Amino acid sequence: MRKRVVGVIGNGYLLEGRFQVQLCGESNMRAIADVANALPLMFAGAPDVTDMDALLDTVDGVVLTGARANVHPSLFDVEPDAAYEPYDERRDGSALPLVRACVERGVPLLGICRGMQEMNVAFGGSLHPEIRDLPGRMNHRMPRLENGEVHPDQAVVFADRHDVTFIPDGVFAKLHGREKIRVNSLHGQGVLQPGERVVIEGVAEDGTVEAISIRDASAFALGVQWHAEFDPQTNPVNQVIFKAFGEAIRA
Repeated sequence: MRKRVVGVIGNGYLLEGRFQVQLCGESNMRAIADVANALPLMFAGAPDVTDMDALLDTVDGVVLTGARANVHPSLFDVEPDAAYEPYDERRDGSALPLVRACVERGVPLLGICRGMQEMNVAFGGSLHPEIRDLPGRMNHRMPRLENGEVHPDQAVVFADRHDVTFIPDGVFAKLHGREKIRVNSLHGQGVLQPGERVVIEGVAEDGTVEAISIRDASAFALGVQWHAEFDPQTNPVNQVIFKAFGEAIRA
């Protein structure tokens, strides 16, 4: 049997201030290769480069990764604010229609961090640009030193920071065999209102949406707010997700 292929979305960056490139974090690719047992294949998060129909004819599943850029606020009727930049509108133009196409065609889809947010917006949901500004919410952004710089130790940056509670008998509760897990947290933007077909499967201690599924999807269509790609080789919580995704693309 041939190796299954998973499309991994790229992110636009300006390298050295001159070269427009598409990049993807290697941890996403290693998670797919090591745990889902599939071949990761990065595609450009740019609608003028990537033919989505051809892509979905080629791959067996899609992973929408996290990214530095936020989803553009105009996509959920909010005025853009320079404080919440950068944005990556080319990725927006690729990811949102791709989410709907995957669900329609039954192509397994896994959204991580920004990818989960894209799934929500694709089905008409909204986001808050800085979830920690809402009353009663914790700071979900990555840990920093006292001088404001990002902590240099990746083990600290990606350490488990809060619990997630799943809905009883939901998809995630069944996958994990329990209703509470502990996860990392590295995001500013978060789900505000869920989209029409978006099922909230899990929330953090402060009510922040952390896990979703797509109602009536014929194949795997799950999103997580935390970075499940960081350590699924050793972390049983994240391993469950990538193993289930691997099983879905081979089904």
